[in-house]
Amino acid sequence: MTTTQENRNLPLVALVGRPNVGKSTLFNRLLRQRRSITDPTPGVTRDPVGASAFIAGKPVRLVDTGGFKLDRKKDDGGAESIDDELDDLVLGRTRETIRQADLIVLILEAGELTLEDEEFITFLRPYRDRLLTAVNKTEGGRRQDEAWNLLSLGFDKVYMISAEHGDNVAELEAAIAGRLDFSSVGIGDDGGADRSIRVAILGKPNTGKSTLSNRLTGTADSIVSAKPGTTRDVVEGSFDYRGKKFRLLDTAGIRRRAKVSDNVEYYSVNRAIKSIEDADLVFLLIDAEEGLSDQDKKIAALAHDRGRGIVLVLNKWDLMPQIKNTFNAVQDRIRFFFGQMEFAPIIALSAETGFGVEELLNTAIRMYGQLCTRVETARLNQALEQWLEESPPPSGPQTRFKIRYAVQVSDNPVKFVFFVSRLRAVVPSYLAYLRNRVRKDLGFSLIPVEIEIRSSRKDDASKKHK
Repeated sequence: MTTTQENRNLPLVALVGRPNVGKSTLFNRLLRQRRSITDPTPGVTRDPVGASAFIAGKPVRLVDTGGFKLDRKKDDGGAESIDDELDDLVLGRTRETIRQADLIVLILEAGELTLEDEEFITFLRPYRDRLLTAVNKTEGGRRQDEAWNLLSLGFDKVYMISAEHGDNVAELEAAIAGRLDFSSVGIGDDGGADRSIRVAILGKPNTGKSTLSNRLTGTADSIVSAKPGTTRDVVEGSFDYRGKKFRLLDTAGIRRRAKVSDNVEYYSVNRAIKSIEDADLVFLLIDAEEGLSDQDKKIAALAHDRGRGIVLVLNKWDLMPQIKNTFNAVQDRIRFFFGQMEFAPIIALSAETGFGVEELLNTAIRMYGQLCTRVETARLNQALEQWLEESPPPSGPQTRFKIRYAVQVSDNPVKFVFFVSRLRAVVPSYLAYLRNRVRKDLGFSLIPVEIEIRSSRKDDASKKHK
């Protein structure tokens, strides 16, 4: 397993600044889509959020960073609180992104400089050859006179913009593109032709999603903390394994709706759920000690309804009692309480130690292969003849129907359509039989399979004639 930098030839542009100056709003504006969560609450962005973008027609890798923050709230004993420790982790990720960036866009807010602004400017002085400064929230010329005073700090030029309204953003884009070297960018480096295996890591808070993401990518891109809800945005990462490219989506922990108490968490959870749409596979992380929960079932049901491959990952297995047949007992319990997911692989894993990671990735490759499988219509209908012979449809006066033929209409997600003579006569139990035979005989044993029943054209024409 080797780490890869997706679109590694693309210039890296980092958006930096103190909390609440509009970095995420500008990130979304440049990306031309809502990717980073924006909220008036300071410090919403924690992990660096990256995406490929076109700026002034040039492909770049754009990264939204966590805010540079000085304030520290000590606990009663004078020690740093968990929030302070989290701020330190955020700042560490921001510094690392700055060191790697080809261009640093410092975002300040129109008005007087704060102590955090001044300290951050001092920190950035060694990077002045890669620094570009924008003053945000100057819509309609608001407070621009004060913003020009920044030139006294040694900046050659500052760009007056409004990330919210788009004022002068085109000028900023031209300046960004003009400061970058695109000579090493190859054809296709815009990420549009990426056919990596896309994996969303989902689960309840504190199940080890970010720890697994960091282990797989060989990075520390996702902040790991004992505080639930540390991850807010969807954090992307990439790596290679056995000649296959993987793209990971590390998501926020999903709690029951009744426990989601603020706007930031609400948007975080929505982004996590939306990541299912962007993924091929879902690694559903389950705390091995706590076992399967109703919330885990709901997450799996969302992935199943969208036809995604699902792996039930029993994380923190290193903390389980080392007793013979422990895994079999846990697996049997999950199958008993979650029978509709009998096809989904269950894997014991420790994201902390790496135990089970190879089995997880080997399973992911097999699942992706099944998702992308197309069955020829002739082969499908030959198999259908055998299934009908071995177990014919019901023959009662109200339940009699014929299956004329079947076709596969899509892969990833996998969907089959069976054309029948009487739609209302088809009973769910026979649908389940067909689905099980498709999985067993046609090579879809690990993934969801959708079966749709339609009235055959022959019968439709007969009805119209009558």
